[in-house]
Amino acid sequence: MLIVEELHLLLTRPDGRVESAASVHRLFGAIAAVIVDLSLRDRVVVTEEKNPAVQVVSADPIGDPVLDTALARLAPLSGKRLQSLLMRSKLDPLDQVVESLVAQGVLVRGERGFFGWGSLRTPESDPGPEMLIRSRLAAVLSGSAAPALADVTILAILQGMNAAHPILKNEAAGASAGQLKKRIEQLVAGSAAGDAVTKAVNTAIAAALMAAMTPVIVATTTG
Repeated sequence: MLIVEELHLLLTRPDGRVESAASVHRLFGAIAAVIVDLSLRDRVVVTEEKNPAVQVVSADPIGDPVLDTALARLAPLSGKRLQSLLMRSKLDPLDQVVESLVAQGVLVRGERGFFGWGSLRTPESDPGPEMLIRSRLAAVLSGSAAPALADVTILAILQGMNAAHPILKNEAAGASAGQLKKRIEQLVAGSAAGDAVTKAVNTAIAAALMAAMTPVIVATTTG
């Protein structure tokens, strides 16, 4: 399963709705995750600099609808800063991720919400994959298992979205939000899987979130 698909399962409830803790910044996380998925397949590189850029190094199809669609959308934007890419709704892989998870039998197409006028819901039909992801992350957070790159990426993205603690409250085994943040930072910095791509994505998400929240902060303090 792709990192972006695993992240989607964590960010949505069993009924298919986005968790409230992730609703505002889901877009950032999804785009970041699919960029890491593409980097692992040698289609893009994230530059190692303070404000990293994403460069498409190969536009060859991968054979996965989620990644091929994302790659085609990203190709014309090669060289753009990662922070700016995270805010582009046209790069949102949501539809392709849902379609893939439905095809895998993990999600099922349900009814539309809000008396038939809302968006089409796709609740979980098989809770097993999400349970495995959560079990894996719990083991990584407790130190009983070494983190894979997917684990570090997911944890870094959730923390960048300020959603790690509410999404992983049970897996954090009683740790406070601050304690969980420190643990994730340790994993990203100290793990062999915590490479430059993951660190760049984490930094860019934090910057994008700050940029997105600044107008709200200004309006609150000056209104």
